[in-house]
Amino acid sequence: MLSITVMLFSCSNNTQEVRDFLASKNLPIGSAKDAFHVYKDSGRITSKLITPLLLDFSNRKQHPYNEFPKGIKIINFEGKDSVTITGNFALSYSKTLISEIKGNVVVLNHAEQSRLETEQLFWDQNTKYFFSEKAFTLSTLKDTIYGIGFESKEDLSKHLAKKTTGKLETTEE
Repeated sequence: MLSITVMLFSCSNNTQEVRDFLASKNLPIGSAKDAFHVYKDSGRITSKLITPLLLDFSNRKQHPYNEFPKGIKIINFEGKDSVTITGNFALSYSKTLISEIKGNVVVLNHAEQSRLETEQLFWDQNTKYFFSEKAFTLSTLKDTIYGIGFESKEDLSKHLAKKTTGKLETTEE
């Protein structure tokens, strides 16, 4: 009985020690299944995040991040317009506000009816800017652009296609 009592009192309940232990073992500090998060600014909904699994690695001292190993869907609202971003896997770094989305990445601008498809996309949430060095397809109402390397505003306007390949299709109205 004495050894059990000593063992119970020797266990620490220090939150920082637990965080450090989880970080040293490369374990998340928390997880959420079927997460649905609404972001608001001045009482107005600005975006929604939907994911089957969220792993919280905010216990990392230098590069805290969230991981979305089973995919992610983000809906950004600008007035009445919206942009939807989906992918099979994502990492979001909280200090830099840079996110990497990989695997069947699709960005849809519903108002402009434009669509970007690629295998990897980086998103700078500070500058509201997308960039990728992977192959992409950008479809708009007027044309389809194929290439390798892409930059654009997060609503797909004002884009820069780096190495265009294939053909540029233009539909006449």
